[in-house]
Amino acid sequence: MINNTANKLINFIDESPSVFHVVANIKKNLLENGFMELKEQEKWKIEPHKNYFVIRNNSSLLAFKTVAQDFAGFHIVASHSDSPSFKIKENPEIPTGESYVSLNTERYGGMIMSTWMDRPLSVAGRVIIKEGNQYTEKLVDVNRDLMIIPSVAIHMDRTANDGKKYNAQVDTIPLFGGSGTKGEFEKLIAQTASAEKEDILASDLFLYNRQKGTTLGMNNEFVSSPKLDDLQCVYCSMEGFIQAQPTQSVPVLAVFDNEEVGSGTKQGAASTFLFDTLTRLNRTLGNDTEAYHTALANSFMISADNAHALHPNHNALADPTNKPVLNGGVVIKHSANQKYTSDAVSVAIFKGIVKELGLDFQNFLNRSDSMGGSTLGNISTTNVALNCVDIGLPQLAMHSSYETAGVKDTEDFIHICKSFYTKSILAQDGGYTIR
Repeated sequence: MINNTANKLINFIDESPSVFHVVANIKKNLLENGFMELKEQEKWKIEPHKNYFVIRNNSSLLAFKTVAQDFAGFHIVASHSDSPSFKIKENPEIPTGESYVSLNTERYGGMIMSTWMDRPLSVAGRVIIKEGNQYTEKLVDVNRDLMIIPSVAIHMDRTANDGKKYNAQVDTIPLFGGSGTKGEFEKLIAQTASAEKEDILASDLFLYNRQKGTTLGMNNEFVSSPKLDDLQCVYCSMEGFIQAQPTQSVPVLAVFDNEEVGSGTKQGAASTFLFDTLTRLNRTLGNDTEAYHTALANSFMISADNAHALHPNHNALADPTNKPVLNGGVVIKHSANQKYTSDAVSVAIFKGIVKELGLDFQNFLNRSDSMGGSTLGNISTTNVALNCVDIGLPQLAMHSSYETAGVKDTEDFIHICKSFYTKSILAQDGGYTIR
């Protein structure tokens, strides 16, 4: 069962080479399970005990299952669709005499740059095509080994193993083709999109690692793949969400774009997307503003974004007393400076859900002499204020183009999400009750 889950995760990631493909992939799974799509630009008609989803920018998605009109609250698991990569610039071709054609790129997010070198890459994303008065979006995936970012030979750079500072305009430019390939990139994209080159007005295209995921370790206990941060959490929350049978509270699957660059976009966690969707859901079911605020007081969010595991070669990088490991259980993230939203209330509630399942949990805190990054929880709750815990699945080599995590942790988090989505967390008599 566990290996089957790992293989399904790998296939999900393999079918999601860009954020737009991630959302299209989730949409396919939801439609296959009887969900109906709502459009932000249309009036909504929502009925109790039906399942819906809405998409913004084709890179963020919110799905929910309605229960009774007088629902108790919202149970949300939030993750993100994006991963660090290189975006193709406008007018991308860089010829080197008559010998080579490379592609001009810029960094998206904070990747480990060296991990993108000397491996097969391709390009995926979307293009906007003008057809008469209609501007149409099409997904693009040049689904073959297409490019490479070549390292400099050790003979030409004797300091290569002494620590290197990479220049993104020089060292990480991908090689696209040889002699005679000038002008071919835009033709290739148009051909892939089944469009004429002159009809493509704009694009959002990104490099992606072509190396397929795998399980490894003595007992195949580890899973290695591109984009585990954060598609591992996306996949687990989607699976738990689809399997769950809700009772009093409305389950919400939230997948946001642009977490790796701060979430400050119309489709990011800092946007109004979650607030707009929840308030429209509440109103369309016939409830007033007071009912919405009452529901928020009984709501809970799991902000799910992968966590750093203890590195086998660098024990000193971890906090002295909190050292999460692969397959040791889902990780609860803590921060005194509220880089993570976890507090005593949200942590206790989350631990209660995990313990009820007989599963393990771990804790992550940064060393006191280093600062970590923030994630979805403390950003999204500025628009939708509710109890929230930040968690993640432990992994190695975060922001590498190829990352490693635990197979068992994947299975555990699916069970946790399924259980969470079936419960209601009610604020009562100065405390909280889980039903």
